[in-house]
Amino acid sequence: MEKTESKEEIEILNEEEKTPDSDGNKNLEKKDKEHNHNKAKMKIAALEEEIAKLNEKVKYHQAELINYRKRKDEETSSLLKFANQDLIMELIPVLDNFERAIKLDDNNLNDELSKFLDGFKMMYAQLVEILKRFGVEEIDCLGKAFDPSEAEALMIDHEENQEDNVILEVLLKGYRLKDRVIRPAAVKVNKKIEKGEDKNE
Repeated sequence: MEKTESKEEIEILNEEEKTPDSDGNKNLEKKDKEHNHNKAKMKIAALEEEIAKLNEKVKYHQAELINYRKRKDEETSSLLKFANQDLIMELIPVLDNFERAIKLDDNNLNDELSKFLDGFKMMYAQLVEILKRFGVEEIDCLGKAFDPSEAEALMIDHEENQEDNVILEVLLKGYRLKDRVIRPAAVKVNKKIEKGEDKNE
């Protein structure tokens, strides 16, 4: 005859069966929470990294924009500063021609040529004054050391009583517009002859 389990025994068995399941569920829930927490932490870290990268990009583009504005301001300033350069470059040869004409004057007040050139001198002086007002000035280089940024050596001479590399003569005047050389002076430069060097070389 089979042994019949009492009602109390059945209930105890049922409770024992339920207990491991309950603990297992709790463990699963805990693992799920930990997994979700880790996933959230990783997501936050990834987002923080992305934000840091985006901040760097924003800073880079802001710096680029500031540099671009600076460049554009400098270009605009330079354009305004030298806006008249082309016109001035056209007028400088006119000055040259005035100077050539004035050099013909022998300062004989009774001479017809001198009387005629008086008008030229007045126009020349007026033109020089106008150009000065716009920032044009002659490059003063006669008797000074040759500077290739301001002058071009077209001729070389050998004068022992002059310093080496000094400008002996200005063949064509040079001009500066504000702080820019717009036409270098054409000059004759002194070159001392070293001992044993042939003067005709």
